[in-house]
Order: sequence, then structure tokens, then C-alpha cells
Amino acid sequence: MAVDAERIPARRRRLGDRLAVLGERDFAWFFVGYSTSLLGSSMAPVAVAFAVLDGGGGGTDLGWVMAARILPVVLVLLAGGVIADRFGSRRVMLGSDVLRGLVQAVFAALLTAGRAPVWAMVALVAVWGIGEGLFLPALGAIVPGLVRRKELLADANTLLGLARSVATVAGPATAGLVTATQGPAVVLLADAVTYGVGAFALARLRLPDRAANAVGGEQPMLAELRAGWSEFASRPWFWITTVQMGLFNLLVWAPFLVLGPLTAQRDLGGARAWGLVMGVYGVGAVLGGLVMLGRRPERPLAVATVATLAWALPSAALAAGAPLPWVVAGALVAGVGSAVSGTLVSTTMQSWVPPEVLGRVNSFGALGAFVLGPLGLAAAGPAADRIGVDKVLLLGAVWQLVAGTVVLAVPAVRNRRWEGSRHGEDGHLGEDGRHGEDGRHGDRESAP
Repeated sequence: MAVDAERIPARRRRLGDRLAVLGERDFAWFFVGYSTSLLGSSMAPVAVAFAVLDGGGGGTDLGWVMAARILPVVLVLLAGGVIADRFGSRRVMLGSDVLRGLVQAVFAALLTAGRAPVWAMVALVAVWGIGEGLFLPALGAIVPGLVRRKELLADANTLLGLARSVATVAGPATAGLVTATQGPAVVLLADAVTYGVGAFALARLRLPDRAANAVGGEQPMLAELRAGWSEFASRPWFWITTVQMGLFNLLVWAPFLVLGPLTAQRDLGGARAWGLVMGVYGVGAVLGGLVMLGRRPERPLAVATVATLAWALPSAALAAGAPLPWVVAGALVAGVGSAVSGTLVSTTMQSWVPPEVLGRVNSFGALGAFVLGPLGLAAAGPAADRIGVDKVLLLGAVWQLVAGTVVLAVPAVRNRRWEGSRHGEDGHLGEDGRHGEDGRHGDRESAP
């Protein structure tokens, strides 16, 4: 007799039950391909950085190359959402993997031939960024189509988050070793191969027509963007959490990434200490994914919001001048919170947004979350010069606690449940998760 995994309490579910989503053919193929390409992608930044430096470039050159990698992602995200909804996520992702794989292969060839000036590196990473900007909205939109048993959707997102966390830890370490012994060209060539594996896995998928084929209409792209914005703006629980994430990247994470190394150099012993902090953060994210596997808390966004409070800990520890073990402990808990929050927000979005607009809604969410990050990175140093490193870090920690508390007080966030109505989303769900303010009923298959 088949057992409904959703009815088994998470604490009683065996490992095999928690990994049941890998029995879904399409998800299993996608997981293998995506995990492989993720590992290559996490290796590439180390190789690119040393390709610039080994070629005689300095800090300014490296800054140009890194900016050229990030800026196209932000610029292309919204168009990527429209394209994913119009032509199908699988096609867009497959094309993106092919494009990025070719870029890395050309990059590796130029380095091997000794013909990789800075302008060529800038151009190549910019094309890579375009491919990434197309891939990200489609990624969020394709996952529901990979899982036939919708009670396993949260486990699918958890495993994908685990893959990202493992790659974040293993990729840079592997890239550092290979770059030091074989050179950056070998790393970039390996990255090209991993994109090929990802493309092969995507080509093997047998998705329903809605996920595999064009679901967009005949409208111009601008009209489709406006429709996507309307869908995004009509869901307070999603745009509120998006604003929270955008301000987190501006006020908390960007200063932490810029000022954390300075504090480690000043107080904690230098680069080795900072590497330990960031490595343990990645380990925390892996642990958070393992904790979430097989679990579906009744109020996912409430749990996700509580988990975001953990991001205040490492910044607060640095600001307080705490010893290294306390900073590492804060990073560990923050990593757990990151995995828990990311899984639950993604799954909620995929469960409640209609598939025909999911790519566009996801693109607005991604843009809102990341667009302020570069500003935060640029402003952290000047702000620290003006008011002090510790005060900037402390401001971020306090902001995170206040913002999380405010978001948790919003009924549309606090009361959102897995099951319920898509109707009345301009209001909030009732305590039973099934009523909007207008009192209408519905199910997850209803139109919003």
C-alpha cells in the first residue's frame, strides 16, 4: 500500500521517504545535470580572478571583469522571465547552458593560447552574464513541472538548495587547488564540460506540454512584462519578502562581505580566519538543507521569516569584537537560516503562482532581491570610513532583526499556509489558511 509522504511527521520519516523526490524521473535527471553545472560555476570565479591577475592585471582590471559578470545578469532578468514564459523554461535553460559552456570553452582556449587581454575577458564574462540572466527566472519556473507529486515540491527545492550549498563549499576549494597546479584554463574548460552535462540532462527531460512548450501569448514583450508585474504586485506575501531580501542585501550582506575581511584582518588573524567563517557558513547551509528535507512546516513563510533573523548573528558578532569561535558560530546559524528561508520561499512561490506567469513573477522577485546588492558593495567602504566599520555592521544586524519582526507581523506573510485559496490575495489568509478577506474559497489550482 502506497504511503502518502505528506501525512508522515517529518521526525518519523525515513531517509528513503525524504529522498522520494529522486524517484521522479525528470527531477532526477535535472538534479544530476544542475548539480554538475553548479560545481563548475562555483569554480569559475576563482579561475577568472587569477586569469586576470596572472595576465598582469590589477585590482581595477579585476573589478571591471567582476562587474561585467554581474551587471548583465541584473539587466537581463526581466526579459528572461518573459522569454521563459513564452518559449518554455527547458528550452531557455538548455540554450543558456550551451551559451555559457561555449563562453567558458573560448575563454579557456584564449588563456591556453596566451591571447586573453582584459577587454576580451570583460566581453566573455558579459556574455556569460546574459546567459545567467536568462537561466535564473527559468530555473524557478521549471521546478514544479519536474515533480508530479506536489507534496514533494518542498523536498525538490531542498535538494536543489543543498546542491547549491555543497557547490559553494566544494567549488572554490577545488578551483583553488586546480588553478594553483594546472592553471585557470583547466578550470574554465572543466566548467564548460559541466555545462554540457547540464544541457544533456535538460535535453532528456519529458515535461508536460505546459512546461516544455511555449506558454506565452501573442502579446508584445512589454505587455507581458506588465502582466507579470501585476501578478507579482498582487501578492503581498511575495513582494514584501522580496523587499525584505533586497534591503538585506543592501544593508546586511553586502557590508558583511566587504567589511568582514577587514575586521578579520584587524582582529581575528587574517585571511585564514575569514575563510573559516565563510566555509562554516556554507556548512551551515548544507545542514539547513538536511534539516528541511522531508519537512513542510504548516506556515512556511512565518518559519522562513524567523529563519532570516539568523543573518543578524555574524554581523553582530563582528561588530561586538567577539572572538573567532563566536563569529564562526554565528555564521553557522546564518547558513542554516539561509537554507531554510530559501527553500520555503521558493516552494511557496511555486505552489501559489500560476505556471503560465511563473517565470515573469520569479524574475521580478530575483531582480528585487539582487538589484541593490552592487550599491551595497560600493557603499560599504565609504560608509565605514564615515561612521566606522563596527557601526555599519551593527546597523545591519539591528536592521535584520527589526525587518524580520515587521515582516512577521504582516498577516499575508504570517498566515500563509501550504493549502488554501489563490483568491483574495490582495488581502490575507485567515487563520485556517483558506479564506481571503472577501470570504471566497478555492484550491491551489484556482486562478489568482
